Amino acid sequence: MIEEKDFYSLLFYEYGEAYLGSADGMRFRLAREPLENVHYTPPDKRGEACLRASVWRGPLAYARTPEEEITSRDFPFTEEGLSLAAAWIEEMRARQEGC
Repeated sequence: MIEEKDFYSLLFYEYGEAYLGSADGMRFRLAREPLENVHYTPPDKRGEACLRASVWRGPLAYARTPEEEITSRDFPFTEEGLSLAAAWIEEMRARQEGC
């Protein structure tokens, strides 16, 4: 089971890093879009951003998986968005497990 506590806080994603993981043969990625280091940029100068959650079937890494095999969804770049993204990733894991 994938839970919100398994992910880093929003601060991690401000550094332009992506969180990658896997569970039950499904791989997932959570990152700020656009993926760039904005930690030292004043909040009013950062521009619009979201959290993009992506899932795909293994064994390939994100960069090696064809785009059409990756399912992604955008969430607000907020604490609530982080909770929603974690819940969606878990929902997708549970859905694939049932197939």
